[in-house]
Amino acid sequence: MTAVAAVLAVLTFGFAAYFGVAWYAAANSAESSFASARDEARRAGEVGITNFLTLDYRKVDEDLQRWLSSSTGELRAEIDKDKDARKKQLVDAKSVTTSKVLDAAVSELDDRAGSAELIAVVESTVTPDGGQQVTKINRYLTKLTRTDDGWKLSQLGPLRAGV
Repeated sequence: MTAVAAVLAVLTFGFAAYFGVAWYAAANSAESSFASARDEARRAGEVGITNFLTLDYRKVDEDLQRWLSSSTGELRAEIDKDKDARKKQLVDAKSVTTSKVLDAAVSELDDRAGSAELIAVVESTVTPDGGQQVTKINRYLTKLTRTDDGWKLSQLGPLRAGV
């Protein structure tokens, strides 16, 4: 009986050691690192898109600041340059837009260069002041750049049908 117990203990230890090493190798592999970078870019892209496509004419300064915080490069420079004109346009439109990302996928990722592309399906509801709300679903192509503060949008635009 003791010999059987000893053999089972050795086998159990062997299986535990093998699967422990296999788990550690998988968790620390290049594929795992790449998957983490992809997931991080996707989450940041979804937040950035939501930030850009959610607007309230009563809180324009807050919304524009959120745009600036979510962007980098030429996109950020463009927003900063035209901030006063955009503010006036948004206030004059007197509408509230709420958006949410329904689905998104990273279509390209260069982890070494710190760049990614994301395709997203977004539902936006626009409610004009005193008017009827309208809900639309659109697709967007987003380019992301990794900065010291994490992934930021560097381009955002609609994705045309057939692309």
